[in-house]
Amino acid sequence: MSLDGLVVHAIVQELQACVGGRISKIHMPSGNDIIFQLRAQNNNVRLLLSANPTYPRVHFTQHTYANPTDAPMFCMLLRKYCEGGIIEGVEQIGLERMLRMHIRHRDELGDLSLKTIHIEIMGRHSNIILLNPDNGVILDGIHHVTPAISSHRIVLPGSTFVAPPDQGKHDPLTIDKAGFQELFWNRPLEETGDQRIVQLFSGLSPLVAKEIIYRAQSEQEVELIWNAFSSVMTQIREHKYTPSLVTKKDNGKAYFSVVELTHLNGEVERFNTISECLEAFYGDKAQRDTVKQRMADLLRFLQNEKNKNVKKLDKLAETLEEAKDADKWRVLGELLTSSMHLFKKGDSSVEAVNYYDEDQQTVKVALDPLLTPSQNAQRYYKKYAKSKNSLLIVEEQINNTHTEITYLESLLQQIAAASLADIVEIREELIEQGYIRDRSKKKGKKKKIEKPNIACFTSSEGIPIYVGKNNTQNDYLTNRLAQSSDTWLHTKDIPGSHVVIRSTTFGEQTLLEAASLSAYYSQAKESSQVPVDYTQIRHVHKPNGAKPGFVIYDHQKTLFVTPNEQSIKQMQPIIKR
Repeated sequence: MSLDGLVVHAIVQELQACVGGRISKIHMPSGNDIIFQLRAQNNNVRLLLSANPTYPRVHFTQHTYANPTDAPMFCMLLRKYCEGGIIEGVEQIGLERMLRMHIRHRDELGDLSLKTIHIEIMGRHSNIILLNPDNGVILDGIHHVTPAISSHRIVLPGSTFVAPPDQGKHDPLTIDKAGFQELFWNRPLEETGDQRIVQLFSGLSPLVAKEIIYRAQSEQEVELIWNAFSSVMTQIREHKYTPSLVTKKDNGKAYFSVVELTHLNGEVERFNTISECLEAFYGDKAQRDTVKQRMADLLRFLQNEKNKNVKKLDKLAETLEEAKDADKWRVLGELLTSSMHLFKKGDSSVEAVNYYDEDQQTVKVALDPLLTPSQNAQRYYKKYAKSKNSLLIVEEQINNTHTEITYLESLLQQIAAASLADIVEIREELIEQGYIRDRSKKKGKKKKIEKPNIACFTSSEGIPIYVGKNNTQNDYLTNRLAQSSDTWLHTKDIPGSHVVIRSTTFGEQTLLEAASLSAYYSQAKESSQVPVDYTQIRHVHKPNGAKPGFVIYDHQKTLFVTPNEQSIKQMQPIIKR
């Protein structure tokens, strides 16, 4: 992985800015991540500690994370022992992907005590462990490791902390030339130069090892390899980092490091800090992956429901075509009524003159031999009545099915851009609408969220623009939060978010930016020249009995925009309730 011991070394150096800072708030947005809000060196910063099995990392972050209503137990424990505490120090364990934060705080009695947060960035074995440094007892870990998982190393409250097993590698920052040469030549001959470096020294990933060999321009000349190795290690010892992100041209894969990756042929992006580099690399990958896992069942359900309704629409269309022949049955009934003298009970057919035809052609009408002439005529009248009634019912069902498909498409669009909090609200909506069952273990009626969290963007003119990302938010934003004179926007005939400009005075630039938000948070996100309607809130209405998020509007104008993801990210949304 790109995040090796050298990157952790750079992170720890950057985190020295936290030493002496106070932890003001602690949040746990997911089961893998911790957010510390710090006041350090007269600045407010957010520090992310992640034990995500796919994206483990530690760095300062500018991203906003939803704060769950109910804090997990590990978060409550961190708040008890660390919130309000002072960070005494941050250190790396050797050159491994492990670091520790030492925190001084006051306990319930007001006495000073120390706690240690031990962080391991080791892929699926990543963990965040709260320790009592006096006796090495684990207070708790974000991920529990039971004896059934590992007999060597248990991570449970009350157990004694055991460090991960030592790999027996050497410290690359302290090795001298003679020691390096001896170690290098004592490795098996079949190993390549970069493989030897990885096996011998801690903290060096295959990526950095390949870079060293590339700079040496040799797999065998130990003198050249030592020179390249020493140059990189000197840079690390002196904390002269060059955080960069390289995207390869051939496959689009991205790699990052704190040393220049000259051996990779790709587009290079450099950063001032390692936190900025990690933020750019990981972005919202971890959150999107978690959302995908949470929404997989919802996505499958909604797709199935949509497919069912599409098939239903086809069948209803066939029924409608058949029902359009209703007048044929009425005509046959009238022809039989006027020709009863021509047939009797037991006949299977009769030829009657069609007086509706200009040429007065005869028509052969099928009869039921078991019925009287009068009953045969009534049979056709009943067919006519049934077809006529079904015509009205089928048309109503077609309209309802179209409405259902539109609603399901809107939910599919909302899931595509949903956060974890949005997924919860969408699931609650489907439960309320009777689409899925409530499988939660908590009994009793759930309290409905009165004020959902809504993203608020700020335009380049300083005007707030609110965006609802699901139907719960859309309903609240349009029907309760917005004022009658505010401007409301929505993509024309395309499922998407409700957008509201919370001001009566704004320029054309704000209107264009709001329209871009509307297009970006819609099914037409990847399209160009997306039509967006806008009107005042007073002209937007929700019909009685309408589906969540559905409104009708008039007095609208339409403009066309092409959404730009980079421009939208620069607007820095905040979550408001």
